[in-house]
Amino acid sequence: MVVAAGAITLIVVASWAAPVFFSNHLARMGPGMQMMIGIEAELDAAFTSSLRQAMFVGVLVSLAAALVVAAVVARGIIRPLEAVRIATRRLAEGNYRERVALPAEEELRALVMDVNTLAATLEETEQRRLQLIGDLSHELRTPLSAIEGYMEGLIDGVVPADAETFASVADEAARLKRLASDLSTLSRVQEDAGPAQHVEVDLGALAAAVAIRLRPQYDDQHVELSVDGGKLPVTGDPDRLTQVIVNLLGNALSHTPAGGRVEVSGRQTSNVTELSVRDNGKGIDPADLPRIFDRFYRVNPSIPGGSGVGLTIARAIARAHGGDVTAHSDGLGAGAVFILQLPAG
Repeated sequence: MVVAAGAITLIVVASWAAPVFFSNHLARMGPGMQMMIGIEAELDAAFTSSLRQAMFVGVLVSLAAALVVAAVVARGIIRPLEAVRIATRRLAEGNYRERVALPAEEELRALVMDVNTLAATLEETEQRRLQLIGDLSHELRTPLSAIEGYMEGLIDGVVPADAETFASVADEAARLKRLASDLSTLSRVQEDAGPAQHVEVDLGALAAAVAIRLRPQYDDQHVELSVDGGKLPVTGDPDRLTQVIVNLLGNALSHTPAGGRVEVSGRQTSNVTELSVRDNGKGIDPADLPRIFDRFYRVNPSIPGGSGVGLTIARAIARAHGGDVTAHSDGLGAGAVFILQLPAG
């Protein structure tokens, strides 16, 4: 259509303009050409006929050349589009490692880069799903194996049916229940786009209330707990923010030996509100620091009680509020500090 429009325009314009330009050219050739004035009409007709024949041949040749060029260009466009179509079909079938080679065309390159980014994201999501299944299977296997061992021992009469045995079975069952509850909380937090409530909250007051709830546990393990948060106004869901503080204080207690100390302090600027939980406990190895917020990851698997998702839940809630939870440690034996950061209220 483009070639046809150009050819028609060329023929119409040339047919109108060429005779006029030819006549003007003859007139400018001077007195020597006056003798040819009588045959001007014949020259004009011959020129017009030759011009039309030349344009007809030129249009045919240009049309053929345009078709060849269009076929080459179309093939260059269709080939990467076909590759994208095949790749998207394979992605839909679950082949998330599929990638498309980058074409030379800038617009198609941007499309292919987006498809490759989508494929990489789907592959990462699939890997996380598989890892979650493996981690969850491992977490469930340990208490279930313990319960199975106790039951077999009770049936065979090897393990005494006393209060201590039943208490051990109850502990493993409680561990399973706690794991299920934590996973439910994590799933609910990660599915929600933001906090369930948007009310003004004093983060310092929440920290003080959580400290009162957890102080008996701290006293039982002979760990000192001090809170000096002050007034820290933020906007969010008080129940979920309380969950963050509970998880951070519970994590600090788990990694602080008897005689240790956990300090809660607050700081606020014009843009950010921070609540820090600092302990002088076992610290974090630099190799473990990047992974401590991963699901089911434990710095020390021998520490009982935790499900391995407490810090994951804390970070997910903080990010749902537009903030984050970060961690810092100078190494093993140097303690650690976890910082809850939220937009200032």
